[in-house]
Amino acid sequence: MSDFVLALDQGTTNTKALAIDRQVRIAARHSVPTPVRYPKPGWVEQSGAEIWRATVEAIEGCLAALPKGAAIAAIGISNQRESVLAWRRSTGETIGPCVTWQCRRSADRIDAIRSPAVEEAVVAKTGLGLDPLFPAAKIGWLLDAYPQARALAKDGDLCVGTVDSWLLFNLTGGEVHATDATNASRTQLFDIQLQEWSAELCALFDAPIGLLPRVADSDATFGTTIARGQLAAGVPIRAVMGDSHAALFGHGVRRPGAVKATYGTGSSLMTLTDAPVRSRSGLSTTIAWRRSGTVAYALEGNISVSAQAAAWMAELMGLPDVDALTAEAATASGESAVCFVPALAGLGAPHWKDRARAALTGASLATTRADVARATLEAIAHQVGDVFDAMERDLGATLEMLSVDGGATRNDLLMQWQSDLLGRPVKRVKILELSAFGVGALAGLTSGMFDEAAIECRLSESVDMIAPQLDEAARIAKARVWAAAVQSVIYGSVAR
Repeated sequence: MSDFVLALDQGTTNTKALAIDRQVRIAARHSVPTPVRYPKPGWVEQSGAEIWRATVEAIEGCLAALPKGAAIAAIGISNQRESVLAWRRSTGETIGPCVTWQCRRSADRIDAIRSPAVEEAVVAKTGLGLDPLFPAAKIGWLLDAYPQARALAKDGDLCVGTVDSWLLFNLTGGEVHATDATNASRTQLFDIQLQEWSAELCALFDAPIGLLPRVADSDATFGTTIARGQLAAGVPIRAVMGDSHAALFGHGVRRPGAVKATYGTGSSLMTLTDAPVRSRSGLSTTIAWRRSGTVAYALEGNISVSAQAAAWMAELMGLPDVDALTAEAATASGESAVCFVPALAGLGAPHWKDRARAALTGASLATTRADVARATLEAIAHQVGDVFDAMERDLGATLEMLSVDGGATRNDLLMQWQSDLLGRPVKRVKILELSAFGVGALAGLTSGMFDEAAIECRLSESVDMIAPQLDEAARIAKARVWAAAVQSVIYGSVAR
């Protein structure tokens, strides 16, 4: 009898593997750093080969921690979304870098096609506003930047896909070029109503439709593994979801009414909706997941730089890590008007200003290092608050609570400030690798390893609640200072 589900989460800075047993307990885990490069201002890229090497190492480390003779029943894959790469179908050799979701190199291509009519047509089909975040324009950039790519495409020897497709291709020995509906819905090439690639959008963005992967349900059988190291041949890959979608599933959310925030390099807030909701507040309409042909829709807000801001500021200030930054922030009075707007890769939802750049506002000769450290952590919470408020406007309803996950949620001070600045309780799931856990849960459900009751039981043992402590007048005052700082950054981006 197979004993475990292997759950993979290929993130921006780390690749994780979990082994989940029949009681939905995490029996083993392994994480491997994944390098990120910044070759020019606004450009962010990774190596497809390094992503695959990190994945292999994470799998090996996880499986090595299991009892001898342990067998894997199924695999689930979650991944950083919107990052895209191209590779040869015949050899698996990558053509160019993996252009990541944070990268703005396709901004000029977006500007060249931008018009009210084009934007309306794109949003109507995909739920996504025009922005360099999404892969569509990056594919055209890859094809132009690497001329051999077009020749390979003409010969039928080129694949283009998001990171999940790359991992599937390699896990199956090149047999499978596929993706799931959640990842497809984030490319800006997928019609979320018709549930198919849009020939019209592929032509608009110069992304040949024949290069794209087959789109399957999130709980499909995507293929089986080839033998590699400790991973046996023939293990079925039974679930694929983008990381934010997998985290929502990992929270146990199955119906509208709850909203979650994932704190990673960036942040994603997502809430289920009964049907596609057209945002009027700077959010995206997306597919939460597609199970057995049934689509669940969601509203989402993507923040370009979230917890990464704390690591960046810690390094800039000469501090050893984010824990040191937090200790510094804890000594600040909280009465300073200093704000840090972490538009280090532009501003995402709900503002969508890709040319915005970071700024420290309200500083004076009296400003201390502690004030700046506190402003950095509060900025993470303020950005989440902006998206939370936009969700309430779009839904026309009050959201009573925020469920949170991700590595930064270990930071008690940040989570307290998040609750304070929202004026809502924060429900923290203590499973840090919730994207991996979520896609592992789906793979386990699909393969019959466990049921929803077992998942709910495990989650109920893994949460705590954080209540707001800041009075309403102080919360409103802080929100006004933050809003003014954001506006100054937006006006600066227009001037550029």
